[in-house]
Amino acid sequence: MIELPDLVAGGLAAGTLSALALGGGLLRLRRQQTRQRAETTALRTQLDGSLRAFTAEVEHLAARRVPAAAQQVAHPHLAVPGPLQPLTVGTPLGIALENVLLTLQSEVASQRTRVDAAAQAGMRGATREIQAALYRLQDALRRLQQRYDDPELAQILFQLDHENEQSLRRAQVAAVVCGAWVGLAREESHLVDAVTGGQARLAGYQRVKVHNHLEPGTALVSHAVEPVAIIVAELLDNALRHSAPDTDVVVSLEHVHHGVCVTVDDAGLGMTRDERDRAQRLVAGDAPILLTDLGDPPRMGLAAIGRLTRQFDLGVDVSSTSPYGGVRAVLRVDSHLLSRLDPTDRPPAPSAPRTTRKSVPAAAPPPSHAYGTEEAVPDAPGHHTAMGVDKDEDRDGDGLPQRRRRRTRPAAAAAVPETSAPPAPSRPARRPEEAAAALGALQSGTAAARSGAEAAPAGRARTAAHDTDHTDEGGAAR
Repeated sequence: MIELPDLVAGGLAAGTLSALALGGGLLRLRRQQTRQRAETTALRTQLDGSLRAFTAEVEHLAARRVPAAAQQVAHPHLAVPGPLQPLTVGTPLGIALENVLLTLQSEVASQRTRVDAAAQAGMRGATREIQAALYRLQDALRRLQQRYDDPELAQILFQLDHENEQSLRRAQVAAVVCGAWVGLAREESHLVDAVTGGQARLAGYQRVKVHNHLEPGTALVSHAVEPVAIIVAELLDNALRHSAPDTDVVVSLEHVHHGVCVTVDDAGLGMTRDERDRAQRLVAGDAPILLTDLGDPPRMGLAAIGRLTRQFDLGVDVSSTSPYGGVRAVLRVDSHLLSRLDPTDRPPAPSAPRTTRKSVPAAAPPPSHAYGTEEAVPDAPGHHTAMGVDKDEDRDGDGLPQRRRRRTRPAAAAAVPETSAPPAPSRPARRPEEAAAALGALQSGTAAARSGAEAAPAGRARTAAHDTDHTDEGGAAR
């Protein structure tokens, strides 16, 4: 029989064990709640940190990255800042933010092109009206020049006409940049006349020295005359503006293998590498031209050259340095844009520089290759002249070469090569200042001398000053 104390002791032991088990369970539960509470706090802290980071990333996107991305559309060399947190790159958040920038840039570029096209259309209309008014003024000045032969008035009219010519050039360049046609159609003209015509459109034309090394009669096809004159004028204007006023700008006209090159050398400060690269991109005409890319106020000369080179298949290079330390600009006119005029029937303008080459017989055919930059050696058998005809060959009625006997020359004559003979001296072109001085000197003469001799000198001075611009034969059109 179990005694009562034993039962009580057993019950107490069981109660103690149960209390211990319950206390352990409660302790574990409390620890678990504490751990869960800590995890919840950590998650809340992490969430708050992510929210703050996301907010900071969006603020950085709006304040720094979006403006930079918009500017990069107009200035590709600018860099767009990356996200604040480098770890964001490649994550869904980083990819979403990059897509925002790409979409923004695409829309900005589209709107920029549309706005620029509208601005160009408006400028085309405005320049068309300005050009029409300037042409009317030009005709009025020409009528006044023909009506009055007073020397002082003639000089004033010449100055006004030259100022009007410069305004016409600027309006024409603006129209070309905005996509308009060159505005004038010319007949075939001597290439040297197109070059001097472009020279005559500038304020500092006196500083330009043209050296003509072309074959006599080298001309341009009709649709290339005005574009070449515009390009030459803009290249010369660029050279004159960026060189000292006491220096000359040298222009050389040379035959090359594929056509003719017009080389412009100035003695200016030159360009940096970035400026040269930008100028080359503009004159190449490969990229679309926007007015907003040309500065404020817009500098349209190189942009106009780029338009014309692309439209008329011309080539311009401004990436070289001139021998004088400035910039060398080269305009290349390919053979398919060249023609030939008989210099006897249609000579160049009297004020155009004479060629340094000797005249070639009219019966000789044009060269099959445009190498003709050197005279042939007279006694070299089988050697061809600049026009591609053997000096010991003649041509029959069908134009085929026929061998003829070589003539024996005296020893004295054989000792002197034919190419050593200096070209016939040509009368230098009379400059407008000289013509103006001559006209002013006439005022000091007697009344009888004025009435009897004033008309002819005034007419000659007017012709010499405006040969390059006003005569149809010159082709150097406004």
